[in-house]
Amino acid sequence: MKFIYLALVFYLFIVPSLSAQTIGAISGNVVQTAGKPLEFSTLMLIKSTDSSLVKGAVADAAGAYAFERVAMGTYRISAQQVGYAKAYSDLIVIDEVHQTVQLPPIQLAEETKKLAELTVTARKPFIEQQVDRTVVNVENSVVSAGNTLLEVLEKAPGVTVDQQNEAIKVRGKGGVIVEIDGKRSYLSTQELMNLLRNTPSDNVEKIEVITNPSAKYDAAGNSGIINIRFKKNKNFGTNGTVTVGAGQALQPNGRGRMTSSLTLNHRVGQVNLFGNYSYGNYNNFNRNDIYRRIPYNGQVTYFDQRSARISQSLSHNFKAGIDWSVSKKTTLGALVSGFVENESQPSGISNADILNEQLTVTRRFTTGNTIKANLTNLNYNLNAKHLFNDKGHELSADVDYVTYDGQSRNVLGTQFFTPDGAVSGRPDSVRNGMPSAIQILVGKVDYAYPMGKGKWETGLKASRVESDNNLTFETKTDAWAVDLTRSNRFIYTENISAAYINYSRPLGKKTQLQTGLRLEHTNSVGNSVTLGDVRSRNYTNLFPSLFITQQLDSSNALSFNYSRRIDRPNYQNLNPFIFFLDPFTYQQGNPNLRPQFTNSFQLTHTYKQAFITTLAYSRISDAIIDEVPRQIAAENKTFVTSENIDHQDNLSLTLSFPLPVTKWWTMQTNVSAFYNQYKTFYNNELLTLQQTSWNAYTSQNFTLSKTMTLEVSGYYNGAGVYGFYQMRPQGALSLGIQKQVWDKKGRFSLNMNDLFWTNYFRGKAQFQDIDFQVKSFWQSRVIRASFTYRFGNQNVKGARQRDTGADELKSRMKGGN
Repeated sequence: MKFIYLALVFYLFIVPSLSAQTIGAISGNVVQTAGKPLEFSTLMLIKSTDSSLVKGAVADAAGAYAFERVAMGTYRISAQQVGYAKAYSDLIVIDEVHQTVQLPPIQLAEETKKLAELTVTARKPFIEQQVDRTVVNVENSVVSAGNTLLEVLEKAPGVTVDQQNEAIKVRGKGGVIVEIDGKRSYLSTQELMNLLRNTPSDNVEKIEVITNPSAKYDAAGNSGIINIRFKKNKNFGTNGTVTVGAGQALQPNGRGRMTSSLTLNHRVGQVNLFGNYSYGNYNNFNRNDIYRRIPYNGQVTYFDQRSARISQSLSHNFKAGIDWSVSKKTTLGALVSGFVENESQPSGISNADILNEQLTVTRRFTTGNTIKANLTNLNYNLNAKHLFNDKGHELSADVDYVTYDGQSRNVLGTQFFTPDGAVSGRPDSVRNGMPSAIQILVGKVDYAYPMGKGKWETGLKASRVESDNNLTFETKTDAWAVDLTRSNRFIYTENISAAYINYSRPLGKKTQLQTGLRLEHTNSVGNSVTLGDVRSRNYTNLFPSLFITQQLDSSNALSFNYSRRIDRPNYQNLNPFIFFLDPFTYQQGNPNLRPQFTNSFQLTHTYKQAFITTLAYSRISDAIIDEVPRQIAAENKTFVTSENIDHQDNLSLTLSFPLPVTKWWTMQTNVSAFYNQYKTFYNNELLTLQQTSWNAYTSQNFTLSKTMTLEVSGYYNGAGVYGFYQMRPQGALSLGIQKQVWDKKGRFSLNMNDLFWTNYFRGKAQFQDIDFQVKSFWQSRVIRASFTYRFGNQNVKGARQRDTGADELKSRMKGGN
């Protein structure tokens, strides 16, 4: 299989190069915005690759111009005249097929003093709402400087970060796919959350929230895709950016953090080299308060538990790559990226009182927990892209090979006490270690072909995943001994083959249609070696999609889309191993999990490309719910697992609108309201959980001077329901100020997140025999300072954005506790 993928890519690399001696001609005319010819404008023919000047010309009295004897290549034309803003043509290709090119008119707009002032001060808003996605422009946000990716993600409209249950939700739904530069992270939910916590936001350009992807995307993700785009450079030469920062949590037991990052880009001739590196040293503090009620045989036992954890994370993230323009139309690329994370929890203490029905303490216990874990990830990518012409006829291919190697060791020691505090019995000591190894191989080919007024897109993809987890569980009396009843080796393999076809075209002057169909075949085998339990699955599914956009008038547009999607169980959720938190609380996998399927409908109205209203509905069949609580009442034990429920319904309404208050004050506000309903059978009884909730985000941006800006932002998540949990409201208010220095090459930022310490989790689960409440606190109120310096030529054209083949699999490595 590896040979087939590599052979396919190298075959695509071998494309004929075209002679650079072909001679052509380019002609066109220059007009004002009203369509009137603009005479005697200055025209410059420039190379698109390095912006170097090829020829100059002046338009005649009718605004017409022409360039003769143009060599084969790729160009743009700039047009300018005194009193008008400079404008550029679209990309121009001169080759054997296109030797004579007639361009559409280049329009020049009048350049007034007011327009010039706006041009100098204009910048993208922090939140940019587009018809098919929400874009968070991180690099323009003052309060994002020095933050982590997770803290920035919390500010994205409609996105909820549930740190208690290690979950990311969009419009109240889980199952979100997180990509970085178009590549999936291949991590468990917990490992993904750790990666986002430990990655500085200073290298991030923007975050895209795509709620309803087309058939070209993998069918996974019932809530859509969150794609994190890192900053790219823009022109020729060498340049870079270096950032250093530090922060301190302003909470009881709050701890500090340090971050640094370096980005480099070098482009010369046909070769572009790029890379980045970031380092993070994060010290964290978490506190959890749990109160639970366990009924059994007419009596009730209560657990009142308080736990605190201090941890440290060291992370190294890196990326290095090369793009090589073999010819004017063909580009080859190679990319190596990855990260190394080391996490230690030297101090984790849980104190609990066990009470009877009269609320009298009958027993106490204290559990100490130490954890050491490390995870190494390497991603290798080869890619190729060939442009047949400038009209969208192209072919691209990717091969990805991804490895994950992890080691974790967890040691728990529990001592029981009498109600008056005297030691009772011997300590209960257990430990477990779980080495894990995952290998992923992915190959894909995409082809686009314009035909008439429409465009066809098609592609193939194949992936193979091999996951090996070997849990060794040990107990101690006089010496450590392996407990074979709790140890387990779990090997999981999965092969997915996919093909898709998309077609788009205009239907009249104001209507645009896109429709697609994706086919995916899945073959998986989960082998619990220790238990001798092998589970195989083999299934094929179709995933249609439909997008229709209607331009109602010059200000209003309406769009409708539908898609069907799938979410397969996370790799290690299928592993039936047991992970203990204390003698009475543990987590267990479920090998019987089935994939969930989602049908989504979305209607969007856009007013003047700024005010956007979206109404969406989805039904998830066989919905996978994590952290489902279960009780073993006879032993006073509670555990959580993942289970399929019958279905989940989600209805949401989202409003997004910018508001320029004054020239120096702008606002961006997003409000989402959503209704969630879960139906399932629990202990053979129909259980319905439902709630209407809402969330809002607003940012206020103030321009204090040409070099100083202030930003105040806040978000609020109303009370809601997620699976079996009812969650209380939470939110935060943040403040940041930024000063540019050294001709805007340097930037100082100072910000504070969660000024009033309101961002913490409160929830409960109450049904049948389940009755418990949870409070969770973490380092959310943090003050940070950072400095960024850009050096070298800041006009270097950056590396191509690559959406590689390894996109659907990365975040399904659930586990890694």
